[in-house]
Amino acid sequence: MTDANSGASIVAMVNNNLKSIRERLGLTQDDFALEIGCSQGNVSHYECQRQDVPPDVAHLVIGAAKKRGIAISFDDIYVLTEPSAAEQKKAA
Repeated sequence: MTDANSGASIVAMVNNNLKSIRERLGLTQDDFALEIGCSQGNVSHYECQRQDVPPDVAHLVIGAAKKRGIAISFDDIYVLTEPSAAEQKKAA
């Protein structure tokens, strides 16, 4: 992707807030996994950013929060961040 004004390359990363959301819900990784229909290993991979959170899983997270009276959205789950200098160098 390039910046239309400068022509410079723009690199952005999408991270997720799944761990903080799970902790806010007061759930262990095992309980959270049961709630959203995946394995504890998947939850761990999502939280460590080793695996992207699929949109269907994000919907389940939103539903789990809603059942507990907590309103969250995709914007609360997915966070657009700029990579560190080391990550940018690695990508180049």
